[in-house]
Amino acid sequence: MTRTITLYENLRAVPYVPFYLAIARGDWAQEGVEVAVETSPAMSQTAEALLDGRADVSWGGPMRVMVHHDTDPKTPLICFGQVVARDPFILVGRTRKRRFQFADLIGQRLAVAIEAPTPWMTFQDDLARAGIDPSSLRRMKDRPMAKNVTAFKRGQIDVIQVFEPYADALIRSGAGHIWHRFATRGDIAYTSFYTTRNFVRRNRKTCEALVRGIAYAQIALHTETPTAIATAIADFFPDLATDHLARMIKGYRDSGLWARTPALPAEAFIRLKAALVSGGLIDSDPPYQRLVNASLSNAAK
Repeated sequence: MTRTITLYENLRAVPYVPFYLAIARGDWAQEGVEVAVETSPAMSQTAEALLDGRADVSWGGPMRVMVHHDTDPKTPLICFGQVVARDPFILVGRTRKRRFQFADLIGQRLAVAIEAPTPWMTFQDDLARAGIDPSSLRRMKDRPMAKNVTAFKRGQIDVIQVFEPYADALIRSGAGHIWHRFATRGDIAYTSFYTTRNFVRRNRKTCEALVRGIAYAQIALHTETPTAIATAIADFFPDLATDHLARMIKGYRDSGLWARTPALPAEAFIRLKAALVSGGLIDSDPPYQRLVNASLSNAAK
């Protein structure tokens, strides 16, 4: 019997390609799960929708779950199944930069992504580890990425932190050059599924089916050509040319952005948590065992 669930996405974005591929290929349907994808009214409201039953499962950053556990250790939110393993954000500069170092940002007019806390939390942690005080940078007024891109094109910003498709558009137009891919940091548990313990307890088989379905999509993601993947998910990005989308997929895949399996390793979770602590987003040390359902994450094995 097919089980229908409401699956929230925070926003439609290229880094989430594996989820769209699972839908396009019918991987979840094949596992007996009918997935109704809805866009959350606001990223900050996604977890609340899970808690009050408006949504069953969401994909998004374990960051959200950590923040909720930091505020309320008794919250029932829990993560499972890593999908976006690394950081999808990219630094684009006005000039070419061959051997980028974080010290190159000193004195530059820098615009950071503010749509969610994680991009800056992980960025500032990288800076601190490189011996650079994040507050010493010439950070410009906080604005959404789209407005930062406009300011960049006008020459009001020197370096911009964006994800795709913004980076590709700037490079294709000749306005910008890639300085740094944050994916080079390594696995940091950027995006997983999350839901409540109660939902997992009552719908264990459905959650396992979600994991198995995304595992099939992950295999296809790393074996099919970028053009084939872009063609399969083109309907999710009607405003992007297929060849442009394929180029973005290749860049992300080559950088190791997407996990090859749904396993969510403790090391990656801890690396993300360290960045949130160093940035002051959370004060506590919520343990991996409480926040991650490791057995469910390994359900595809």
